[in-house]
Amino acid sequence: MNPTSPINLLHDHPEVKPAFARLLLAHGAGAPMTSPFMTQITELLTARGVAVSRFEFAYMAARKTDHIRRPPPRAERLIEEYATAVELLNNDRKVPPLPLLIGGKSMGGRIATMVADDLFKAGTIKAAVALGYPFHPPQKTDKLRTAHLQHFATPLLIVQGDRDPFGTRNEVVSYKLSSQITFAWITQGNHDLKPPRGAPTNHETNLNSAADAIANFALRFKHVQ
Repeated sequence: MNPTSPINLLHDHPEVKPAFARLLLAHGAGAPMTSPFMTQITELLTARGVAVSRFEFAYMAARKTDHIRRPPPRAERLIEEYATAVELLNNDRKVPPLPLLIGGKSMGGRIATMVADDLFKAGTIKAAVALGYPFHPPQKTDKLRTAHLQHFATPLLIVQGDRDPFGTRNEVVSYKLSSQITFAWITQGNHDLKPPRGAPTNHETNLNSAADAIANFALRFKHVQ
């Protein structure tokens, strides 16, 4: 699949209560939009009134046809694809209009933050969400990915495990970040928000805490025009 291939959107809507916002979610570097993490967080969010639309970058979607595991391309290409996904979502007349937030898991969340400010200033989105932001590669704390976050204009929620190897709580609190960025710290969570054995919490509890934080954040924009 080449970068101009069509992007397929997977929509999930609340079944019990009316949706008050929509979150466009991109996957992480190594797992598809239907991974257990992406599926679980989608189910938890829709149960809380947040409609979720998922999509895959071209390199990941290609695996379904050629079964070749490949790394993601450069961020510039992913940025273009993310912007295309937003455009497709906004032009889809079958999707009910709702306040739109964009985000993703790990790499997907990072790419969302790299397109967010332009879309926010244009009035296309209301906010952004990152699940496990990759502040730096594991064990490479000097290679920060925070330059664009220092003057970030879009309201951004980062849901981060406090022992995430891509950015622990002790590390992140020292970073210079925009005042538009807020955090939901997940107790003893790793990059997938999982706690270690013997922790006073479990993965299910942590995922519910993440969904609560995102839903409460999205509520802020329910009536924002």
